[in-house]
Amino acid sequence: MCLMTDDPAGQMRDDAPALNSVPAVARTRWTELVREIERARDAYYVAVDAQSPWSDAEYDAMYRELEALEAAHPALVLPDSPTRTVGGRAATDFAEVQHHEHLYSLQDVFSLEEVEKWVERIVATTELPDSELPMTAEVKIDGLAVALTYEHGVLTRAATRGDGIVGEDVTGNVRTIDSVPLILAGESHPTLLEVRGEVYFPVEEFNAFNEKRRTENLERQAQGLPLLQVFANPRNAAAGSLRQKNPAVTASRPLAMIAHGIGAFISGPGEEPPVEQHEWYDLLSRWGLPVSRYNRVVRGRAEREAYIAHYSDHRHDLIHEIDGIVFKLDSRSLQADLGYTSRVPRWATAYKYPPEEVRTRLLDIDVQVGRTGRVTPFGIMEPVLVAGSTVSRATLHNATEVVRKGVRIGDLVVLRKAGDVIPEIVGPVTEARDGTERAFVMPEHCPSCGTSLAPAKEGDVDLRCPNTRSCPAQLTERVVHIGSRGALDVEGLGDEAAAALTQPDAGREEALAALAAGHFLETERGRLRIPDAEIEALPPSERIDAARRLLESAGVQEQSPVLTGEGGLFDVVVDDLREVMVYRRIARRGKPTEDWRLSRFFWSKQSYNQDGSVKKPTAAGKNATTMLAQLAAARSRPLWRVLVALSVRHVGPTAARALADCFGSLEALREASTEDLSQVDGVGPTIAASWEQWLAVDWHRQLLERWAAAGVRTADGSAQADSGQAHTLSGLTIVVTGTLERFTRDGAKEAIVSRGGKAAGSVSKRTSFVVVGENAGSKEAKARELGLTVLDENAFERLLADGPDAVTPGATPGQPAE
Repeated sequence: MCLMTDDPAGQMRDDAPALNSVPAVARTRWTELVREIERARDAYYVAVDAQSPWSDAEYDAMYRELEALEAAHPALVLPDSPTRTVGGRAATDFAEVQHHEHLYSLQDVFSLEEVEKWVERIVATTELPDSELPMTAEVKIDGLAVALTYEHGVLTRAATRGDGIVGEDVTGNVRTIDSVPLILAGESHPTLLEVRGEVYFPVEEFNAFNEKRRTENLERQAQGLPLLQVFANPRNAAAGSLRQKNPAVTASRPLAMIAHGIGAFISGPGEEPPVEQHEWYDLLSRWGLPVSRYNRVVRGRAEREAYIAHYSDHRHDLIHEIDGIVFKLDSRSLQADLGYTSRVPRWATAYKYPPEEVRTRLLDIDVQVGRTGRVTPFGIMEPVLVAGSTVSRATLHNATEVVRKGVRIGDLVVLRKAGDVIPEIVGPVTEARDGTERAFVMPEHCPSCGTSLAPAKEGDVDLRCPNTRSCPAQLTERVVHIGSRGALDVEGLGDEAAAALTQPDAGREEALAALAAGHFLETERGRLRIPDAEIEALPPSERIDAARRLLESAGVQEQSPVLTGEGGLFDVVVDDLREVMVYRRIARRGKPTEDWRLSRFFWSKQSYNQDGSVKKPTAAGKNATTMLAQLAAARSRPLWRVLVALSVRHVGPTAARALADCFGSLEALREASTEDLSQVDGVGPTIAASWEQWLAVDWHRQLLERWAAAGVRTADGSAQADSGQAHTLSGLTIVVTGTLERFTRDGAKEAIVSRGGKAAGSVSKRTSFVVVGENAGSKEAKARELGLTVLDENAFERLLADGPDAVTPGATPGQPAE
């Protein structure tokens, strides 16, 4: 008897007895997983224009679940299970070609422990210690696998991976890729050489490509034309570009290729192939094939983990995207001895980094008001783990960007978070739409104060609230900015403290809604709650009013904020903070509930006896005393920090330092003409005009006068005068890369700028010096390529103290100056 199984191949099976022993729920789940994995593979390996509705992390999770299911029920391990096959089927739009040798996948691992288990298996098989097993460490390029065939040094065929045995002939398209040589350089080429590699879309070019398409889509949308595809990531862009039917389309896109392995090889007479993997890479490079500059030979666990950690920190400094690290035994003879499973080589593994790009549901789009009045849309999403943190909000920049990205409320969206960068919604997964999604409509009035929104000037894409002085949201953000590290650096004056000072009742309406829904509000005198029977007896439209009456009867009144403008910030005393109450949602076991608490923000709780008398009086809390002490100290901060704290548009730390150094006092700055301001190095006409416009506003001048009256520093506040540092780095541009022992990244930048130098983030021909620490990455490599002077930390300290003469004579361009 044959058992019909609903597997992807739709084949009859002769293993009914074994399969019948598997529980029905396991068979059903196996079938579901196989279907989804095969669909994901088709989208990943085959589709030209479609985006996969699964992220890499979701695919990995499905695959690992399938492996676990088959481990628990070995009868499910059928020959065409995805755990026993490679890649996807060949596309029908291109001619099928058979690879000279099987293209295998790599075994993915997701932890350092799994890497070591793989090493332990090799040690057990080879009977060699880890220290005698050198490996190549390579970044895992997130691109499209290809196999290039060279005969007597001439490119004769290029094919995609396909299912590992049969791929797609894309020779015409690959010939258009500049980095792929049509004829190998040098001499003594093999009779047949099959090069394995990865085609990728460089990150910078990918961003420019998508930006151009988004701009074109705005015009096409206005004309009612179909929109051009905006790619979700560089890998999609590479795959779609390589599979174009017209090679001219492929040629118009800046694809590149990197070789990372050898397949079939037939040497010429008397030729001996390299015996180690890294030697093969050296040979391929001499023949003109592009090889990764990031490859290293590592020995032992410490070096493997250091390599993983380094590129975890620097993965966004690379020219292409990566999603992990590949380790391969360097010895080709050991590779041959270990061989392959049906799907993967035993001598290689791929460590996968945690995902930085995931998919989640966009539940809503709301707006927030910044300190300059700019109104920014942001997405509210189902919480999702990305790059090690849970994200539920992400910026959408402005209304025009929402249109350009094409996202709708209810969409499944691609979310990206690179390191500590603010999460960004990349775009929608259009294939996942079901018609219930709706477009976002930008509000016409400020959500904080109700003022009509408008661009600051004609042609601006941003909408702003013009109620700069009185808009509570803007004031809160400006107070937060005053306390930030880049401005006056006031400990204790963060987001929550600024909101308590300017919008203490911000959560009141939500608390009223909670009361109206039957939840409670906890106060110093006890819990407030409307009985269920009373709520049910009231029509919904009257329940909020009932909640308001309950608060009034309990003596909970609306509050007047301590600050109605930042001018009074330095006049605040501790007694002003005593009665500041804030509404907070109560959390249990780390999770927010629907119940609320009204409590003092800056002072301790006041407790009462049953008769209403005070049992324990309130006292000033540490947050109050710390903030006020820091505000007192902030009065003496250098002038440039005061200028930054004023929230003048375009005046950041660099421009503020330049203005403070040049003019020395607020009085001189107020008297300076636009022409005088524009001539300051690092300022220019835009910043000069912005300062003049800011100064023309009456309440801005009043702010300066009130701060001066409160003792805030207004003169002799240049960075040089304040720190006592000579401008040893005047006119120099310096890049710091890697980890220094005696400087944080911000500390190094501060040291450079305070001495008159420019702290740059990228290396160019105009860079004066490059300071390198531990795990310096591509910036160091680029500096050496350009012949720039590279300094270690000791030389950096000499440079800071005595200027370029202290290091230049002993520094060899492209070499560390010891």
